[in-house]
Amino acid sequence: MQELHDAPLAPLTTFRLGGPATRLITATTDEEVIAAVREADDSGAPLLLIGGGSNLVIGDKGFDGTALRIATRGFSLDGTRLELAAGEVWTDAVGRTVEAGLAGIECLAGIPGSAGATPIQNVGAYGQEVSSTITEVIAYDRRARETVTIPNAECAFSYRHSRFKADPGRHVVLRVRFELEDAQGLSAPVKYAETARALGVEPGDRVSLAVARETVLKLRSGKGMVLDPEDHDTWSAGSFFTNPVLTHEEFAAFHARVKELLGADAEPPAYAAGDGHTKTSAAWLIDKAGFTKGYGTGPARISTKHTLALTNRGGATTEDLLALAREVVAGVREAFGITLVNEPVTVGVSL
Repeated sequence: MQELHDAPLAPLTTFRLGGPATRLITATTDEEVIAAVREADDSGAPLLLIGGGSNLVIGDKGFDGTALRIATRGFSLDGTRLELAAGEVWTDAVGRTVEAGLAGIECLAGIPGSAGATPIQNVGAYGQEVSSTITEVIAYDRRARETVTIPNAECAFSYRHSRFKADPGRHVVLRVRFELEDAQGLSAPVKYAETARALGVEPGDRVSLAVARETVLKLRSGKGMVLDPEDHDTWSAGSFFTNPVLTHEEFAAFHARVKELLGADAEPPAYAAGDGHTKTSAAWLIDKAGFTKGYGTGPARISTKHTLALTNRGGATTEDLLALAREVVAGVREAFGITLVNEPVTVGVSL
């Protein structure tokens, strides 16, 4: 294990923001991860887990405790069964499954971060979520002080949520297992309308795996959602806010407010979210509330490519970012009566 003191954390995040950690440990094996976690738990020291850093907003004062960077490696395919170490770079792993001719996660290409983070957020995009292919999560249970195997049915997956996110201090993901599909080089059925349009097919159709992956990468790149150190639109955490999921009554009130504010012909995005709920678009809300692409005058601004991404234009502080986020939240709430919820994990700060 590598150990550093007063270690900068900003370079370990896609925002490139945040102060130092009192101590930074980099673990490259499951055994090192468990040892570092146990040591922190035994001493009572605060512990911050870092994977790809694509979902972290760290305060300018940094982290007074031990930051553990999980840099484990491991990619194993057995037929259609895939096992990834938590530290594997997610988008690279997706590329390898496409090369192997296996479907199920091809539309999750280009998502920054590590494999171990995917079950925590139930990562999803363009009609796919990892919950549909994950079979088991191998994790260290800090409460029981043992390694456990948690089947999909016990992960409590929902939209951008899981049992791991609900109880963030309990489990440390070590490995994730997936069951993919051998569809003779074809993708899973295309579910997302935007993807289908870009591919020139109908929802439910299958296309070449490679074509599906490349199309998604192009769509993401056009929105600044594929990491590029030269492009400040990608100095972000991707989507900063989750799409609101509303009850029938909440959506009815929201719908009426949209008509009142934008006119009788205005129709907000609406997607069935099960059990009497409707999901709408956070990006649409932000835009219609007046926060358009490129909004802002300081070093933290809305992306010029996508209203859902808040970005560091270089030289920003975390407080600059949070001030922008709070302005957006307040503006959307005032306009539409909906309070946006941040998707990234905040460390030492809050909205």
